[in-house]
Amino acid sequence: MSGAGPSVVRAGGVLPVRVQEGTLQVALVHRPHYDDWSWPKGKLDRGEDFPVAAVRETLEETGLRVRLLAPLPASRYQLASGSDKLVHYWAGEVLHDTGALEHEVDEVAWLSPTLAGRRLTYERDHEQLAAVVDHYTSDRLSTWTLLVVRHAHALARGEWSGPDPRRPLSSAGRRRARHRIADLVAAYAPERLVSSPSVRCVDTLAPFAETAGLRLRTKQGLSEEGYEDDPGALGRHLRRVLERGVGTALCTHGPLLPDIVATLLDRADPGMDRAERRMLARLTGTTMDKGEVLACTMSDLGDDARVLAVARHRPH
Repeated sequence: MSGAGPSVVRAGGVLPVRVQEGTLQVALVHRPHYDDWSWPKGKLDRGEDFPVAAVRETLEETGLRVRLLAPLPASRYQLASGSDKLVHYWAGEVLHDTGALEHEVDEVAWLSPTLAGRRLTYERDHEQLAAVVDHYTSDRLSTWTLLVVRHAHALARGEWSGPDPRRPLSSAGRRRARHRIADLVAAYAPERLVSSPSVRCVDTLAPFAETAGLRLRTKQGLSEEGYEDDPGALGRHLRRVLERGVGTALCTHGPLLPDIVATLLDRADPGMDRAERRMLARLTGTTMDKGEVLACTMSDLGDDARVLAVARHRPH
């Protein structure tokens, strides 16, 4: 007999949220085939990341284009097939409503938490609702995300004869930038993009910037050369990001990342998950993978900015 456990179906989901006349509301979906009420969710496509699936499935099922906010408790349960299903959830801010529903969903209902709790079919879905209510009552539902990105795989230094800042991405790096990184960044829909001026960093964020129509700002202090000349510039750039308090994707190099992560660790909220805090602590002594995205859920801004949660999105 095989010692392997049951297969796991991976899925991503969102609790779309809004505040109407001072009242929090969440969106549920009704699936006529099952005659149930639950949260928008769906299985990951091959090679897809949880946040990307969560945003894609929410758009397909509800017509709502969302920006991911705070992560919510995951749900794991057994399907009739015997497989386990693991769903990672986020709260989601609605950016646009296309009005188009997927064939599996015939109704989207915006309800208060009390009414949503009464309508939910599955007891397991109440955990995410309770988390949203807790975030709202503690004034931590309106978060912003700082995406720290290490540039994708570049040509080896020995394979490049030009100036190092002009060293380009490898073919594998270009593929990851164009597809995986662009999709991951889009799930969090940042409003601001900043990067080292080095080609390998600029080209890591360029596919998303072009699709989103956003300007990609470059800062010499985020480059390896700028860091060597003036290490303090990195801290100044990061402080400006925290002072603005808007969704930001920041792309830089491996040697700079421990300092960035150390600053974020200093700003970790007391309520941050212990495993996430330990993960940040480990990253202060090493570095992120090439093409990795570190998603930091932030509250407040300036001196009051705090890291509420953090997730590593590593290359597969």
